[in-house]
Amino acid sequence: MTSFGIWGIIPPLLTIILAFVTKDVIVSLFLGILSGTLIVAGGNPALAVMNLTDALARSLADGWNIRIFLFCALLGGLVGMLSKTGAAGAFGRWASSKLKTSKGSQIMSFIFGLIIFIDDYFNSLTVGTIMRPICDKTKVSRAKLAYILDSTAAPVCIIAPISSWVVTVMSIVKGSEGFDALGMTPFEFFIRSIPYNLYAIGTLVLVLALIVTGREFGPMKASEELAKTGKLYNEEKYGPVSGEVENDVNDRARPVDMLFPILFLIAAALVFFPVTTWKNSVDGKEITSFAQAFHTIGLGDAFKDTDASVALFYAIIFTIAATYIYYMARGLMKLSTAGEALRDGIKSMVPALIILAMAWTIGGIIKSSPADGGLGLGAYLSELVVRGNFPLAFIPAIVFALSALISFATGTSWGTFGIMIPLVMPIAVGLARAKGLDPGALVNSSMICTAGVVGGAVFGDHASPISDTTILSSTGAGCPHLEHVATQMPYAVFVAVSSLIGFFFGGLFMNMIVAWIVFAVVLALGLVLLPGTVKSE
Repeated sequence: MTSFGIWGIIPPLLTIILAFVTKDVIVSLFLGILSGTLIVAGGNPALAVMNLTDALARSLADGWNIRIFLFCALLGGLVGMLSKTGAAGAFGRWASSKLKTSKGSQIMSFIFGLIIFIDDYFNSLTVGTIMRPICDKTKVSRAKLAYILDSTAAPVCIIAPISSWVVTVMSIVKGSEGFDALGMTPFEFFIRSIPYNLYAIGTLVLVLALIVTGREFGPMKASEELAKTGKLYNEEKYGPVSGEVENDVNDRARPVDMLFPILFLIAAALVFFPVTTWKNSVDGKEITSFAQAFHTIGLGDAFKDTDASVALFYAIIFTIAATYIYYMARGLMKLSTAGEALRDGIKSMVPALIILAMAWTIGGIIKSSPADGGLGLGAYLSELVVRGNFPLAFIPAIVFALSALISFATGTSWGTFGIMIPLVMPIAVGLARAKGLDPGALVNSSMICTAGVVGGAVFGDHASPISDTTILSSTGAGCPHLEHVATQMPYAVFVAVSSLIGFFFGGLFMNMIVAWIVFAVVLALGLVLLPGTVKSE
């Protein structure tokens, strides 16, 4: 048995419904996980609870997950140091004197999001730390900041030449049947496929258009109007903020005291991305020393092949140590207050960390095969397309919709890449060959079909309530998680529908220019019509 069939949709569906009904994400996730383990256990409640605890332990035992978990906790500790010393408040006062308008604050948040493209977790939390006090001063709603953070996380990482996402996509593409027929390297395939990614590029276009025009619609419009009154988030409607640290006032603090840790963290991450690759490549056989690894593996390959979780964990450890020394030298922190600052910062992250761990757990149960104690939902959904034997012209739109559904239900784009790309690549190549297409058309059909997978997967990562990037964007902005989900959803769905229509026409003509023209027309019409037709409540 490869899956539990349609039963696999129950955990994510139950979690999403309960989250909006109860306003308690943690309880909703717990019950969603329990429903999944109950299905796997055949309805035995005792076995289901034991399976639940095992699944939670497995999610935190994963090397990648635990490093990201600790990175987030320690980044919270760093934010606590910034707040305790008054550095964050000093930078906020300085920046608010320069950025007088909400539009200016939003544009700066957008630019920072484009610059910090190495990793989506790093993006959401770092930009949120920098821009939250500034956006608060200019009365930008926390929901709008969270939307900007989320929209410049996964959508930017998937089109950036160097990021942890590039490595994942290239490794999956390289191992897919039919890729050898394209006659190019995985990196060349990735670079050439960037213009095909309607959803990611379209999301960035929409964010900028909304900032410039102010044509908000749906729940975001209500949150923005509320922010103008000084109420930056709606706790009564959406529940409390999942993680936030109050900024202390210190007359000795200067704006540079805020910038030093952030710039050091960025620099440290840039250094440790290749260093991690060189360090991990020392196997005592072919490569016996770090120096040999440095000379053997080029900088570009070292960036591409890195383990982002390890690099980010190294970076935050070194940053906290350097920041502690810097603040001691500046007279902003004493030995007796350093531990308190770290503790308060980490404590503020606890709700987000619990949500993150439970989101990983439910994602694992949903996407894992029954043999591994999961429901196999992704495999079940992807098999629908294979059995359907659809024409090549319909494949891009179909795989976009299916990948969006899988990614939204599981909260993971990387898992969706792993499920769908190996299925879609041979389908695209096989159908193109059967039609006798020339090599150029073969490459084009493969890219547009793969772009459908990638775009749909990014939609799920961007919009799903149980996506770790969505959770961390809420945390980085200091926004109630459900408010971020509710206000972002109409925008994400709007771009997804526009992309779906674009992929449909692009598939009919096997031409990406046609896809972009149709996409642009739909997006422009939506910007004109939706603000007047979609209710803000």
